[in-house]
Amino acid sequence: MEPIFILLILCGYFAILLLISHFTSRKTDAETYFTANRGSVWYVVAFGMIGSSLSGITFISVPGMVGNENFYYFQLVLGYLLGYGIIAGVLLPLYYKLNLVSIYGYLGQRIGEYSHKTGSLFFLISQSIGAALRLFVVAEVLQRTLFDHFHVPFAVTVIVVLVMIWIYTRKAGIKTIVWTDIFQTTIMITAIIGVLLIVINQLGISFFQAGQVVYDHNYSTVFNWDWQHEKYFWKQFITGVLVAVAMNGLDQNEMQKSLTCSNLKDAQKNITLYSVILVATNLLFLSFGVLLYVYVEDKGISLPQTVSGAFKDTDALFSFLSMQQLGGIAGFLFILGIASAAFSSADSALASLTTAFYKDFIREDNKSEEEKIKTRKWINVMISIFLISLILLFRAINNESVIHLVFTIAGYTYGPLLGMFAFGLFTKWETKDKWVPIIAVLSSVASYILSTHAVQWFGINLGYTVLLLNGMITFTTMALIKK
Repeated sequence: MEPIFILLILCGYFAILLLISHFTSRKTDAETYFTANRGSVWYVVAFGMIGSSLSGITFISVPGMVGNENFYYFQLVLGYLLGYGIIAGVLLPLYYKLNLVSIYGYLGQRIGEYSHKTGSLFFLISQSIGAALRLFVVAEVLQRTLFDHFHVPFAVTVIVVLVMIWIYTRKAGIKTIVWTDIFQTTIMITAIIGVLLIVINQLGISFFQAGQVVYDHNYSTVFNWDWQHEKYFWKQFITGVLVAVAMNGLDQNEMQKSLTCSNLKDAQKNITLYSVILVATNLLFLSFGVLLYVYVEDKGISLPQTVSGAFKDTDALFSFLSMQQLGGIAGFLFILGIASAAFSSADSALASLTTAFYKDFIREDNKSEEEKIKTRKWINVMISIFLISLILLFRAINNESVIHLVFTIAGYTYGPLLGMFAFGLFTKWETKDKWVPIIAVLSSVASYILSTHAVQWFGINLGYTVLLLNGMITFTTMALIKK
């Protein structure tokens, strides 16, 4: 596909986002950016959240990872269902009861100000790293397919993407994002289905035959019952539950959208519908990955492999086939999909990071509307600069599947959040609040040491369950120093 055509696609896509922003930015005030004035429709929020949750990582990494890990990732996804049930039944009622904008305000009310700040800070670190990784994946693809042709440096590519996001979210924030997410989720799912149909057509089989091919393929093995394996079922399933609770229920980015619903009942319906769609969409991406590898084998395409026979750089598989093997329509759909993945994940991350920092660290209750908006915009700009720096750092050091990196980092950053919220929810104890920041840091350090030596010491690969270990250490330590 010609680079100039790709550029025109991106410009047209951005124009639509600006149009949506224009209509959603009317009649806004300082709080609209954070809460959308509590006026969002629950099913609109539910469908739109799919785009930001899937992001470029799911769009690119999940289909490629099938070649080395079968459908083991789906064990994690199945755990999401129980995790989202906990969010709907336990966390959302709490957030609505306390009328929270930043969910970390709960820690301040229940435990103390140090815990409040610690929870928000760990979210800021977690979300910054996660958002930067997601944007890194997408920016790499845009760099290879478009900006390299015009000799544009990678740093400029990243800056351009973030500036575009800032432009259409700067006024109405989460109110705009709720509606742009609808558009972007639709584009992403349409793109994946479109390329899927092209692959099926070029394989010369029907849609139903394709389903049988996926079902019969050894890559579609879902369950792993080897308890010592990193992908052991119960290890993955329990981690899926914890990931849903920690990385969604305790995550300002995900919860901020649910809290824009007008009441608790609508927010609970939103989370329930969202969880079902999320599971189905992940199954679609995994099935699509199997068909991509079937296509590679059928056409005799050689993919780089390690000495042990594992595929290298699986994140590049979807991009490579769409842009160089499957024809112009597939390339067109891929660019649309990757653009939607970039904007849908980054815009909500930028808004939630701004919200957490503004609500948890800045005190401007007595300031005017104009002063509040000015401060919020400056925070928005500074966070954007920080994300750009992180993306450039990841480009210099990353050498593995990004989805693994995201979940690995989450184990060390969301673990303390899990422990602090569990302590607040499931005990009536009071702890020594000023020690909580130290506990959170040392808990992550201890979890890292145990995780990296678990095979040597205990003969067990902890994998993503380091999230549970980290949360347990935080919870136990807070209990030991209770008043």
